[in-house]
Amino acid sequence: MTIKRNSLLRSGAAMAIALSATGLAADELRFWTTEEQPERLARQEAMAADFAAASGHTVEVIPVTENDLGTRATAAFAAGDLPDVIYHPLQYAAPWAEAGILDTDAATDAIEALGGDTFAQGALSMVAVDGGYASVPVDGWTQMLVYRADLFAEKGLEPPNSYANVLAAVDALHNPPEMYGFVAATKIDENFMSQVLEHVFLANGVSPVDSGGVRALDEAATIEVLEFYKAIAEASPPGDLYWDQSRTLYFSGNAAMIIWSPFILDELAGLRDSAPPTINDDPTSSALAAATGIAANFPSSDLAAATGIVTNFAGPSNPDGAAWGDVRYFGITSDASTDAAMEFVQYSMSDGYGATLAIAPEGKFPVRRGTADNPTEYADLWATLDVGVDRKAPLGDLYEASMIEEIVGGLDVAQRWGVAEGQLSAASAIINSQVINRFVREYIDGERDAAATVSELNAAIAAVQ
Repeated sequence: MTIKRNSLLRSGAAMAIALSATGLAADELRFWTTEEQPERLARQEAMAADFAAASGHTVEVIPVTENDLGTRATAAFAAGDLPDVIYHPLQYAAPWAEAGILDTDAATDAIEALGGDTFAQGALSMVAVDGGYASVPVDGWTQMLVYRADLFAEKGLEPPNSYANVLAAVDALHNPPEMYGFVAATKIDENFMSQVLEHVFLANGVSPVDSGGVRALDEAATIEVLEFYKAIAEASPPGDLYWDQSRTLYFSGNAAMIIWSPFILDELAGLRDSAPPTINDDPTSSALAAATGIAANFPSSDLAAATGIVTNFAGPSNPDGAAWGDVRYFGITSDASTDAAMEFVQYSMSDGYGATLAIAPEGKFPVRRGTADNPTEYADLWATLDVGVDRKAPLGDLYEASMIEEIVGGLDVAQRWGVAEGQLSAASAIINSQVINRFVREYIDGERDAAATVSELNAAIAAVQ
């Protein structure tokens, strides 16, 4: 069933009272989640049990492998057997809304009931549809430019929030093999390179799609991208590089800058023995912090104390810059018990939001920062949640408040190719073809000049089906 827009929503407690008073049966909801690891499933089942106690609605938590999500949703829609709520990645929001799989009115009502201005606006804009939103933003993360803040401070360098500042830092710090100025992704068959390149292209305002579909890359701005990427690749070690070498060289103290996801944060702080910082003998010590005065009171590793991050950085043709974001959503389906499904989503984003984020805080930044009464309530709560594997500690104890704000703030301006233009599918096909990776690598290796590379890129992009 569906509801009228801007309807008055009942709280979980009010629903439980109403059910008791009228004798009506509570709804039994089905919730599909791609967070299928046992520990994460257990956390979601515990939250569902808490919701059931508050509302009277039971929730069956059903794990679905992310690679199978699209196929299963299409089949369930055809059979009239969709679950009530689906936790899904960004790429399904627009297609599912267009296909009728999602109830966009219900999602929009839920967002308005929670307060649209309490959400990261970048996360909302990614799923904007006529008259509202396809799905409700839940959590996300932004790619980070990770850098040695201690070395930047010693050299009087500005944070690497622009092409120019990155290149200035490379000039000042590159001294191989003791110190590489950067570790750029150059392994063309790795999604890591695709992800990093999209961020670098976005930073300079370059996209292979517009509202009409695939378009030619702007030559002048793309040449700036290519020249920048070649410069950071030449400041990197030789070989086919991806996330592994980036992390290893940064952790050993031999890289000044890398681009990585926030899943590095607990490892950087010495909380995961399978990937320890090796810059010093004890990855959990804070000797360097004490010596440099950077975050000296934080019980993290030397390297965590000496590290800064940038989420939004800019190229010369796009001074506002961009952050690359990955956001996940709750989709309320067209087969849902709509009122109860909305209650579950709203609970998960309010009273249950701490439990939602606690599933994996290092990769689940709060897209809802707080409430109208307390605008930073959930951002503050997130900073207190434990991260780590072999040891655990809150991110707020590991990193300074300014760094936490930078981490969370990236979601306000997060972007992806094709989202604003309604061409995410076309952009995804281009990314997945890896043609951009291949031609950028050939340019780096000197196989053709920048202008010829842009021409070849445009031809290859246009040929992607």
